[in-house]
Amino acid sequence: MGCCVWWFDNHNLLWDSQTLTQLREVSLLLAPLLAQVQPEAFSGGVGGLIAHSGWVARSVLLILLVFSLVSWAIIVYKGLVLHRARAQSDTFLRVFRKSSKFSEVNSVAPQLKASPLVGVFQAGYVEVNQQVRSGQGEGRPVVRSLESLSRSLARAATGEVTRLERRLSFLATTASVTPFIGLFGTTWGIMDAFGEIGRMGSANLQVVAPGISEALITTAMGLFAAIPAAVFYNHYASRVRVLNSMMDDFSLEFLNIVERNFT
Repeated sequence: MGCCVWWFDNHNLLWDSQTLTQLREVSLLLAPLLAQVQPEAFSGGVGGLIAHSGWVARSVLLILLVFSLVSWAIIVYKGLVLHRARAQSDTFLRVFRKSSKFSEVNSVAPQLKASPLVGVFQAGYVEVNQQVRSGQGEGRPVVRSLESLSRSLARAATGEVTRLERRLSFLATTASVTPFIGLFGTTWGIMDAFGEIGRMGSANLQVVAPGISEALITTAMGLFAAIPAAVFYNHYASRVRVLNSMMDDFSLEFLNIVERNFT
């Protein structure tokens, strides 16, 4: 007969030996082709996702890693700086309120340079000395202009706030920018995943899952960089505001002492 002869025997479908041989040969020929078309096995885990990702995703991950490392370095550094600033400010206030002369406080000030109050005090101390020296002929030390002294204190406080806030802007930038960088990597990865679906001609889970997983890891990395930066930026900004309030209170206290003793 032509191609095959088949019949039902005890409700089983049987093929003749020639047809079985032909089918076996065809399957052997198609096996290498099917192996090439079969998508590469997906190995789970973050390392596997990064290993299978494209150059765009790897570039995005590298940028996000740099943002994360720099922001963590700033977090640790500013934490130490603000802790020393608060501790030494408390110490300086105790010394200032116990001392009876500005010269005594000024001699202790170099040991407490981390405190922003020291900068404010030294600016006021210099201004008081300049005004007292200019009016030495009057017999007693006199401060002629409290407004000038107030401006000196305010200018010094502004400089100290700027010093305390240094590098905090990078944390704000990291918190606001890195999620969008991660989203860009995710969008690009999903585009690649759909392109792979079109190339394979199949939308089954084995084809879709690796591409989507590789795309989403950039969003996860963006959030990993952004969340700590946002949390610590808000925390440190509140601590800087507390120190700024301490400087304002100290400036008023300094002006009161000068007004009582030098006017």
